[in-house]
Amino acid sequence: MENKNIQEQIDAMNRKLDIVLEEVMAQREARQNIADLTSDLSIIGKDLFAATVTELDTAGVEIDGDAVKVLLLKVIRNIDKLNELFDMLESLFDLIKDLSPILHQIGLDGVRTMAMLEEKGYVDFAKEGIKIIENILEHFTAEDVRLLADNIVIILETVKNLTQPDMLDSINNGVVVYKSMDVNDIPEYSLWKAMRAMNSPELRKGLGFMITFLKNIAESDKNSKN
Repeated sequence: MENKNIQEQIDAMNRKLDIVLEEVMAQREARQNIADLTSDLSIIGKDLFAATVTELDTAGVEIDGDAVKVLLLKVIRNIDKLNELFDMLESLFDLIKDLSPILHQIGLDGVRTMAMLEEKGYVDFAKEGIKIIENILEHFTAEDVRLLADNIVIILETVKNLTQPDMLDSINNGVVVYKSMDVNDIPEYSLWKAMRAMNSPELRKGLGFMITFLKNIAESDKNSKN
């Protein structure tokens, strides 16, 4: 029984030795592969360097060895920054890759929107609006624009007053009355006929309106000058 246990221990030790030997052989093979690769790369590097020197010499380009050394030292000294730069580039490429579908969809939406605007006539409207601006620029000078800026408040106040409901009703009534008149068939009034017409309530009211209107305008102009 004891001999059997000893044999089992010996077998276990042999298996472990086999594993260790396999690991040693694998490491030796890896080192040999690395040595072979290094040797091959060295040969390739020498050939590449020689070919590069030949090409540069043929092209008439002179290489400053000291400058190359300084460049290599800078590269080695800033290797961390170069790694950070490559990491940033990778992140940028990943961002572009992620944004590509979104940008593609935005482009499609933009095309659809432009097609819709053109179909509804907004594009033609914008083109005509540009023509309006061009006409304004052709017919008005910078001085005209400056005067407009100086008087813009008064202009807006005037527009505001003109667009009040009562004022619009009055203007509309005047336009309706004017359109209903036949301007080519206006009756003539003699002085006597005009004086007789003055007795009508409508004409006296209209005359009173005109006198009051002119009087108030003169009073307002006088107050503004003072």
